[in-house]
Amino acid sequence: MQVRLIKDFHFESAQRLPNAPEGHPCRALHGHSFKVEVTVEGKVDPQTGWLYDHAHISEAMEPIIKELDHSYLNDIPGLENPTIENMVAWLWRRLTPSLPGLAEIVLHETSKARIAYRGE
Repeated sequence: MQVRLIKDFHFESAQRLPNAPEGHPCRALHGHSFKVEVTVEGKVDPQTGWLYDHAHISEAMEPIIKELDHSYLNDIPGLENPTIENMVAWLWRRLTPSLPGLAEIVLHETSKARIAYRGE
């Protein structure tokens, strides 16, 4: 059986978008309550009855969340221009080595705006 397992994470961060047009509100310092959905895909192991131990996904995300939560995103290497497009690709690069079967990351910037990424 082929399944997709999705696990949610949250963090709060400050940012500014230095490449936004002059006068754009996102060019100024502001914050977001981000939500991240991490999806892994694969076959269910008939022995265990699961695709993944959920704790494995949490272990992969824990150092990333610690780095992002209550931080100024622009100070993190690779996130100098922290658009959600750049952030989701950054997350993908960080998670790929430790999460075989990574299928998708959805990053919610607000309750109404999100981006989905499935790799290059």
